[in-house]
Amino acid sequence: MAEKVTNIMIVGVGGQGIILTADLLAKTAAIAGYDVKKSEIHGMAQRGGSVTSQVRFGKEVASPIIQEGTADILVSFDKLEAIRNVGILAKTGTALVNDLYLV
Repeated sequence: MAEKVTNIMIVGVGGQGIILTADLLAKTAAIAGYDVKKSEIHGMAQRGGSVTSQVRFGKEVASPIIQEGTADILVSFDKLEAIRNVGILAKTGTALVNDLYLV
């Protein structure tokens, strides 16, 4: 039986630190001795565009892409982005959503 791979999807909008958060998570997992793969998608090339990053870590990780419905954790820095990406979350997964709205 294959070892468990942890799948974490981090989402938000440009300027919120999605890529930085994913980089820190990936580096931390690597320092802890895990095999780590990371993928990211930048939306519009401006502040406020949709940004997603996927981090997978475990004993052995073959691909950086999280399959639909398999993310263990969805971290969203924005409510709308949480709704847009909820399909990635496994039925037993956990969503951490920032509900603070600043104008």
